[in-house]
Amino acid sequence: MFRKPIVAVVGRPNVGKSTFFNRIAGARISIVEDTPGVTRDRVYADCEWLRHKFVMIDTGGIEPSSNDIILSQMRDQAQIAIDTADVIVFVCDGKHTYTTADDEIAHMLRVSKKPVVLVLNKIDQYKKPDHFYDYYTLGLGEPVMISSVNAMGLGDLLDEIVALFPSNEVLEEDEDTIKIALIGKPNVGKSSMVNKIIGENRVIVSPIAGTTRDAIDTPFTYQDQKFVLIDTAGIRRKSKVNESIEKYSVLRTIAAIERSDVCFILIDASEGITEQDKKVAGYAHESGKASIFVVNKWDAIEKDNHTFNEFKKRIREDFPFMAYAPVAFVSALTGQRLMQLLEQAVYVNNNHALRISTGVLNDIINEAIALNQVPSDKGKRLKIYYATQASVKPPTFVLFVNEKELAHFSYVRYLENQIRKNFNYEGTPIVFKVKARGDE
Repeated sequence: MFRKPIVAVVGRPNVGKSTFFNRIAGARISIVEDTPGVTRDRVYADCEWLRHKFVMIDTGGIEPSSNDIILSQMRDQAQIAIDTADVIVFVCDGKHTYTTADDEIAHMLRVSKKPVVLVLNKIDQYKKPDHFYDYYTLGLGEPVMISSVNAMGLGDLLDEIVALFPSNEVLEEDEDTIKIALIGKPNVGKSSMVNKIIGENRVIVSPIAGTTRDAIDTPFTYQDQKFVLIDTAGIRRKSKVNESIEKYSVLRTIAAIERSDVCFILIDASEGITEQDKKVAGYAHESGKASIFVVNKWDAIEKDNHTFNEFKKRIREDFPFMAYAPVAFVSALTGQRLMQLLEQAVYVNNNHALRISTGVLNDIINEAIALNQVPSDKGKRLKIYYATQASVKPPTFVLFVNEKELAHFSYVRYLENQIRKNFNYEGTPIVFKVKARGDE
């Protein structure tokens, strides 16, 4: 099963971490101000270099010895990034020699025993400054000189980063095991669900939101099928985030999603659908995972003949981007329909890995074109030469066309619907990549 490596960008405040992060991510994702401490929340982005796909995490600046509550929270935040990361990029201000804070951060990194790339930022010319060799004292190897503002040296730096990725980017795990990430806002019943499925209290269950701070793996077997349940810390709204450890649960949830096959997106039936539920579902959808909406605490609400259909309708209206995901109504307290939920996980996992032969796929595409003519613009008409399925998990299709700009989103969505009519892709997103003839 493929898992994208995680790269954490750390360093003391105002050394240019966010500018660097934005350069690599290709977008202005983090707030960039010339004031220490502006980036207080970790930000993440999917990145790619030399066909290596990875997740990069930007962090708040570390002040190792500070008693300031905000700075100490950023230190805790960065420590979690360090613990979770496969590779750490330690950014220093290359205009000056290292500081006592840099030395203390370097100690944190050496203790972690994680691969580290030491970066001297803000160096606008290739000449090494007089203090360059001072940085060897940090014990983290030869520094890499870059200028994030001028994009100097970034290619060499990325080469070093991807060279440190674990050789098992494709994890050598039992392929027959289905990994299920339980995700959702705090106190929605994730730990209770794990305990009920397992039949024992493997996970601490508490009505206090935020009890589960780490992602906890629980392996078990049901009907000869091996599973691993990944219970994650709940994701809170930013306005409700007060404790430092609470603030950083998003990273662990994203990391859990990355290494899962199927996501159970838990929704509290007694609370209804919230904005935070949409954000959580978005993480799973953007990661291309098979997903099931799991409405928990179904036993706790009053119902009539319309309750079931009305709640399901609200889910379809509030999550239009995930119309493919089935909806299950369960109770972690009573165990209602939990075993059926596991059978459904097997079902969507199989659909997630479904492959269509090129011949059959092109028959479907040609029939779809005959039923609904391709779009045109300014006298030019889209031509679809052929299609092929490039990969699974998620099912990814490549359309080879005359001009990519003519492949409107709405028409690609139409082709997706035609594929779904012919093949059972319930529970899984479908990805389309449009390429002009001659593109790699």
